[in-house]
Amino acid sequence: MSEELGGSVALVTGGARNIGRAIAVALAAGGASVMVNANTSRQAAEETVTLIENAGGAAAVHIADVSNADAVRRMVDATVERFGRLDILVNNAAIRAETPLAQIDLAEWRQVMGVILEGSFLCSQGCLPHIAAAGGGTIINIGGQTGHTGAANRAHVVAAKAGLVGLTKALALELAPQRITVNLVVPGTIDTVRGLPGAPERPPERQVVPPIGRRGYPEDVASMVRLLCGPSGRYITGQTVHINGGGSMF
Repeated sequence: MSEELGGSVALVTGGARNIGRAIAVALAAGGASVMVNANTSRQAAEETVTLIENAGGAAAVHIADVSNADAVRRMVDATVERFGRLDILVNNAAIRAETPLAQIDLAEWRQVMGVILEGSFLCSQGCLPHIAAAGGGTIINIGGQTGHTGAANRAHVVAAKAGLVGLTKALALELAPQRITVNLVVPGTIDTVRGLPGAPERPPERQVVPPIGRRGYPEDVASMVRLLCGPSGRYITGQTVHINGGGSMF
């Protein structure tokens, strides 16, 4: 699969750390030039770019709030201006808030929805003309297992992630004539660094080991994204792909 994405350009939202970083690195390893988006984590995003450049790839950072339509427009324009085209969009940016239903105010609800669901809509809409102009390409939405199983204290996150299922299917049908595939990749129990420095550790009851015998790595998710973006994934669209080591079977 080496360099199977050569000549293509990818935009990865939320690409500063964890799964987003792994996806950006994996796409670059496949030969794509990568625009790494972050909202506030510029240093971490620059570290992702350094990893890519040290491996011989091409990447850049763009700071933008994906829930802001003007910011998304500027980010897409900057990507095309920097790399000349756009073939791949990975909607990974998310807010993983945990708040009991009774304590979620409308501002928090809208913030979570704005980044996860509306952000995916805005970025997909903004990238569409450029991906179509490139002759087709790929949109990957990154979902969440709780969007299929439910979770306490995360009504807004669960609702937003579940919304990505419908968005993915709708876009897959609508964009297929333009040779654009759209899929949803759903990570299961993945070892990531969550929250800000000093945030509490994951509680023991959440430290579940799936049947395969280990927790997942960000690279496990990234490898599927890379496959779906490459020539081996061109006949796959409108699908929800679970990467969870058998932790949940749908």
